[in-house]
Amino acid sequence: MTTLTPRNKRMVLLCAISFLNLSIFALAGEMKNADETTTKQNKIEIKDFAFNPQTITVKSGEKVTWINRDEEPHTIVSVEKQFKKSTALDTDQEFTITAGAPGTYSYFCSVHPKMTGTIVVEK
Repeated sequence: MTTLTPRNKRMVLLCAISFLNLSIFALAGEMKNADETTTKQNKIEIKDFAFNPQTITVKSGEKVTWINRDEEPHTIVSVEKQFKKSTALDTDQEFTITAGAPGTYSYFCSVHPKMTGTIVVEK
């Protein structure tokens, strides 16, 4: 049986602390990635009288959020009434839907009908 000297005990303790710190950092990184996955939202920015991105692909059941970055109000209206329409969104206001059945959802701004966009919903 070997007896550890005080110097060796300190070395073992420093190694253990270093290992513990690395484990905590690794765990924190995994938790951050899990948070990003669970809170991932599909964002569409309304800016310069356009929806950006103009086309977005999501999975059925995912949330889609529009945020108005213009100084003018905008709405989001489904061409084929596949989701409820928004109220007029002022600057920095958001509107969120949950993507339904797979398919292509076309939408527009009823205040500015030349503003159009598409959501492709996959299984």
